[in-house]
Amino acid sequence: MAKFERGIYFLDQKDMPTRWYNIMADMPGDMPPMLHPGTGKPITADDLAPVFAEECGKQEVNRTDRWIDIPEELLAIYRTWRPTNLYRAHRLEKALDTPAKIFYKYEGTSQAGSHKPNTATAQSYYASKQGLKGLATETGAGQWGSALAMGTRFFGLECKVFMVSISYHQKPYRRILMETYGANCVPSPSPETKSGRAMLEKWPDCPGSLGLAISEAMEYMMEHHENYRYSLGSVVNHVLLHQTIVGEECRKQMEMAGEYPDILVGNIGGGSNYAGQFFPWIRDKISGKKPNLRIICCEPESCPSVTKGMYAYDFGDLSGMTPLIKMYTLGHGFIPPPIHAGGLRYHGMAPTICHLHRLGLVEAVSVPQTAVFEAGVKFAQVEGILTGPEPCHNVKVAMDEALKCREEGVSKTILIAHSGHGHFDLAAYEAYLSGKLVDYAYPEEEVRKAQAELPKVPAA
Repeated sequence: MAKFERGIYFLDQKDMPTRWYNIMADMPGDMPPMLHPGTGKPITADDLAPVFAEECGKQEVNRTDRWIDIPEELLAIYRTWRPTNLYRAHRLEKALDTPAKIFYKYEGTSQAGSHKPNTATAQSYYASKQGLKGLATETGAGQWGSALAMGTRFFGLECKVFMVSISYHQKPYRRILMETYGANCVPSPSPETKSGRAMLEKWPDCPGSLGLAISEAMEYMMEHHENYRYSLGSVVNHVLLHQTIVGEECRKQMEMAGEYPDILVGNIGGGSNYAGQFFPWIRDKISGKKPNLRIICCEPESCPSVTKGMYAYDFGDLSGMTPLIKMYTLGHGFIPPPIHAGGLRYHGMAPTICHLHRLGLVEAVSVPQTAVFEAGVKFAQVEGILTGPEPCHNVKVAMDEALKCREEGVSKTILIAHSGHGHFDLAAYEAYLSGKLVDYAYPEEEVRKAQAELPKVPAA
């Protein structure tokens, strides 16, 4: 089936999962549906047809099918980088002098350098089968934009990317990678859309936000190209569904290791990376098979949507063009500070993760960015992998949990969802190593100010 070498768990391609896991079929409680902003009624696949590729819209509202087959043509693309490896972090364990066993599932070996191609290629595949011309999207740190640029190129589609302005300038190599794949990438806010022009007039030096970039991508898709659809890299159900191949692979690999995790740790911005890892595990907690399994969601102190946000219906974008989503939110008008973990600068969170948190099935913690990069440097020095700023959050929290094991004299198995490398983030590491990086905890009063603009949900 597979093999093990020096703490690396290889899975043969023939044993790669061929189905995605749809957690909605097992979701406990009464999870609030996505609502049409005009009628207040639950969104249907027909409502989503003008927005997403048709098959993606159907997957979005599917609450009955536990398993969804991955098309063979898409599996052939997946096999160019999947299965990814599971590693036992022996050197990190030794450096921390901990009895804990630390594992990490590493998604940095995809062509785009992260987990994002798992859904980027899927959405591109469905768009191409529908006969669409292209996809429009937003990107924060650029990992999602890079992945979609690659995916659309694989399937002969055009790609338009609105990149959050601060990341566009902080991470030029991400932009260059997108352009190399053939995408057209512009900074957001941009003069190309009404929402972008309005923000530039109001705030010429606006650093941008994912909410604003989503508005621009939606507007571009709706007003300029009838054969375009919008593509999202996180938050919504069909995106998280596509990522579950990560956790399904990992379950097989942990079985090879003879271990079952006591603690899962992952970073959340919109939620797709971590959901892809923990959804296949949490079904054991939901069923009662593993009631003590801890699932820790890590976010930055500067964008604390789950730890400080309000659980309410809100728009997914700044201009209010998206459906209403019940989630933890800092308010769709939230403009985040220019931290280096650009992929985590979103005002909301995946509604599935929010619902699970409300039920007490997952935890959430926020982490300051200097501690995050300190952990990233430690991880690089002992494991040899330069971690992206986003997964550095979970590396930090996993290290903290391992040190608790040392203090308490107990051995626990910790599994890290490692979403990608940091090769394009060396400027952020340079800022940390030179002492220029500072912490920023988003003020409570600013959170409440942004939340004051939450939409009123129409009566059904």
